[in-house]
Amino acid sequence: MSKASMEKVTTKRLSLFSGRTHPQLAKEVADHLGIELGDANLVEFANGEIRPRFADSIRGGDVFVMQTHHGFNGQSINDSIMEQLIMIDAAHRASAKRITAVCPFYGYARQDRKAEGREPITARLIADMFKAAGATRMVSIDLHSGQIQGFFDGPVDHLTALPVLEEYVRQHTTNDIVIVSPDAGRVKVAERFAQHLADRNADVAFINKRRPKGTANVAEAKEVIGDVEGRLCIITDDMIDTGGTMVSAAELLLQRGAKEVWAMATHGVLSGPAIERLNNSPFTRIVLTNTLPLTAAQKIDRIEVLSVAKIIADALSAVFDETSVSELFGGENQS
Repeated sequence: MSKASMEKVTTKRLSLFSGRTHPQLAKEVADHLGIELGDANLVEFANGEIRPRFADSIRGGDVFVMQTHHGFNGQSINDSIMEQLIMIDAAHRASAKRITAVCPFYGYARQDRKAEGREPITARLIADMFKAAGATRMVSIDLHSGQIQGFFDGPVDHLTALPVLEEYVRQHTTNDIVIVSPDAGRVKVAERFAQHLADRNADVAFINKRRPKGTANVAEAKEVIGDVEGRLCIITDDMIDTGGTMVSAAELLLQRGAKEVWAMATHGVLSGPAIERLNNSPFTRIVLTNTLPLTAAQKIDRIEVLSVAKIIADALSAVFDETSVSELFGGENQS
């Protein structure tokens, strides 16, 4: 048989599958991509074990397995991660050509170093587990710290929700804005946000805060560094968890003469007392994205949710087409 007769045209196939934590976001991403969301055919056994079995062949395909790491509908964050790992293993054993773990919110991201003795670095453990399951690439949005990109042994596409947050600010404000970092560690992100809004005379301020040693989810706002008097202050962070940091920062800003205070964050984790705190807070607007699902009780009037589905879809399309993901953000997504 001649060499020419062996040649055949291969067509690349993109498949997107979602776990059960946030299928609405995955469906929205699939719609932007112009594809049907794949059927993972998840079965849960009486003892809680799960088994996916993909309805269609994925042999040789480019498979994206999407799950945001969050406890929802009676499932814990650990159930969410394990479900995604098992789906990736199923795709690997079904001979997918490439498997990308899409984690809009990456679990355990705050455990990225040893803050005290005898602690785990769980963010690294999670990355190792995804690699072991068969993922060769990872996509996430606004990781808690940039170094997590280096924990995964393979390419990591680090996306940012900044474009949708910036667009919202442009639509709903005029001039004289202060972008406020809730701590010194996120000043760089606040500066970038303000640079994008330079035409609106945006300044930067940050809160000097401290966490009492040996505590979790406790932070005390101590002082404001920057000029906030008589201005609209927008506190921006990667997540709102229990809301303590954000609310104490807002109260301090108003004490220092701020005219109005908003909260903006990519990930609305909203654990424990968060909703009660936010309801009683001085925020006039709380703007989140849909990286995490909200329960009916969490959908309070002051919370507005913006979609990052197009940002994710554009990134997945770039990965599939072998084009640059960082160019979608002008290179600003790297840290």
